[in-house]
Amino acid sequence: MRITLRQLEYFLATGETGSIRLASERVRIAPSAISAAIARLETDLGVALFRREQAQSLALTATGRALLAEARAILDRVAELPARARAIDGAGRRRLAVGFFVVLAPMLMPEVTRGFAARHPGLGIDPCECDQAELLDGMRQGTIEVAMTYDLGLAEGIAFEPLATLPAHVIVAADHPLAARPSLGLPELAREPMILLDLPLSRDYFMALFQGQGLEPRVALRTRSPEHLRGLVANGFGYAIANARPRTLAALDGRGLARIPLEGPCRSLRVGLATPAGMPQRDELAAFAAFCRELFAPPAIPGMDLADPLRVAAPAARLLRIASPGGHGPG
Repeated sequence: MRITLRQLEYFLATGETGSIRLASERVRIAPSAISAAIARLETDLGVALFRREQAQSLALTATGRALLAEARAILDRVAELPARARAIDGAGRRRLAVGFFVVLAPMLMPEVTRGFAARHPGLGIDPCECDQAELLDGMRQGTIEVAMTYDLGLAEGIAFEPLATLPAHVIVAADHPLAARPSLGLPELAREPMILLDLPLSRDYFMALFQGQGLEPRVALRTRSPEHLRGLVANGFGYAIANARPRTLAALDGRGLARIPLEGPCRSLRVGLATPAGMPQRDELAAFAAFCRELFAPPAIPGMDLADPLRVAAPAARLLRIASPGGHGPG
């Protein structure tokens, strides 16, 4: 059974006028089409809605009278939908669903969200942090309107606007034997234990850096948490490769880290705005994109240290003093 709004419209017009001819004039459709629609409706419902009286006059049955009120209510609700949609879009949807890649979220989300709210008091952001696969799924399903992330795995259907480029670099414990090196190459690192950020698409990127040079890293430990990774590195379990550069060179337990340039041809990652391609752009999204372009004006990147982006950390004891509460560690 498939009852259509058109059938209900013809039923309502006929019931209110008492005539197929008059109903035809009201809805501007041929009488035969109205007759056929009502006959199909009666068949689908399994009841008689009208009884024929004289000439072309029709009278509602008792069931028809009861169902006429139901049909009128349904059509009234449908007629209200455009106004309700405009009201929701104009008021309820003054917020923007923004996804942040989990690695970047601690650095970008606070400054971006706070700054956008200050710039546009009438707008708001509903932020969420996800791995790259979750961000892409959210954009395809319409739960995320824009994502601030890397250009990783961006298949057809996702548009990307780059805002900044982040080269890969190495992080080791501040007291690691390699910490004082001015740079490190992948052949040398392949002999050392590696801590791998084991997130969808991220792990593929890090492994591909080695595979591009015919190397295989010694993966000692895996973690899905960027902060856990930094803690493992700072405590001497191995090195890690990263692109984002937090303004502090300390793990959460206060132990120091060193950040060292990576030698050789290694693909950098671009951070930017990913959106579903071909989707109509709301004013809120356009305002957010314009704000982000301004916020990322070279060489600035929110939450990151790029003034002297690659440097070796100070000795751990000195680093702990700098990174005490109320201050920042050396970038």
